Amino acid sequence: MKIRVLVVEDSVTTRRHLCEVLSSDPEIEVVGEAGDGKRAIEICKDSRPDVVTMDMILPVISGVAATEYIMAYCPTPILVVSSSFNRGEIFKTYEALAAGAVDVLEKPHGDEPDGVWERSFVAAVKLVSRIRVIAHPRARLRGLGQRQRVATPGALRPPGAARTYRIIAAGASTGGPGALVEVLSALPSDFSLPVLIVLHINEPFGAAFAEWLEMQTNRRVAYAEDGQPVSSAAGKIVMAPPNRHLVACEGRLRLTLEPERHSCRPSVDPLFESVAREYGSASAACLLTGMGRDGAMGLLEVRKAGGLTIAQDEATCVVYGMPREAVLLGAAERVLPLEEIGPVLASLGPGGKEKP
Repeated sequence: MKIRVLVVEDSVTTRRHLCEVLSSDPEIEVVGEAGDGKRAIEICKDSRPDVVTMDMILPVISGVAATEYIMAYCPTPILVVSSSFNRGEIFKTYEALAAGAVDVLEKPHGDEPDGVWERSFVAAVKLVSRIRVIAHPRARLRGLGQRQRVATPGALRPPGAARTYRIIAAGASTGGPGALVEVLSALPSDFSLPVLIVLHINEPFGAAFAEWLEMQTNRRVAYAEDGQPVSSAAGKIVMAPPNRHLVACEGRLRLTLEPERHSCRPSVDPLFESVAREYGSASAACLLTGMGRDGAMGLLEVRKAGGLTIAQDEATCVVYGMPREAVLLGAAERVLPLEEIGPVLASLGPGGKEKP
């Protein structure tokens, strides 16, 4: 069967081009076009496409509002097709990703070699079409995620053994912006552990994500600087910048250009592996929603080192890919619904009592 696509774009010229590109592929059928968010919602409800390509700057109802409505009432994989030049539009893109859109592709600049952007667009639509999405309002998820206890052959840590934590690491991909906002918003204002994060997000959209995340969580968020002491990140959220692996080494944060892992740079695995080596049982790591398997082996290394390991559960993941791989490996000491992960991490700070 063909992939049925709804194209949402206010520029008639751009919309026609997108439709022509998609229609030229024998595996894709354009089932609707919309020039504003209101019409996009109407067509999505009536036609139930397999994929929506969504512009952010739309009349009547914005791309963000249309994304929120679609993900709440007729969940459909949404590919945001947006500009990276306008800061306001970049922030709206983050908001759409937090609202449930699953991926983002930069609009063509007009100077790309013939066919290059078009092939990327078709490939992105096909990839997004394979993602099973969930209704996004988190209220729907309350009570669905049941805490699972994961047993791994061999005692990696004696049950009930007390731990003092020095660092937290987290990784996320598809669905990650919204998940990170929920997890980090649960940390208290006086939380003093450094939190290191790897998020897969297409360049150049990653450039301002730290600033947006700081606004959403009311916490200090910054990109890591090569060589900065880990101690300087105490109480802060530190992210891997675009196109650099982030690792902890001998008390400092290092940014590397080593080869991609799982086709990703930054990759979650190098971060988790370095945290396991440096901090052992004083480390905690959580693997959130995302496609693929990045982070699963790294999470296992943290668990082998005696650290606390958490994977987000299937019911609350936008894509149960990376956490699923971790669970299958026995890397997750706990498998928790999204709303429980933040409070557990919050309990790990000095003076806190680790939640069971």
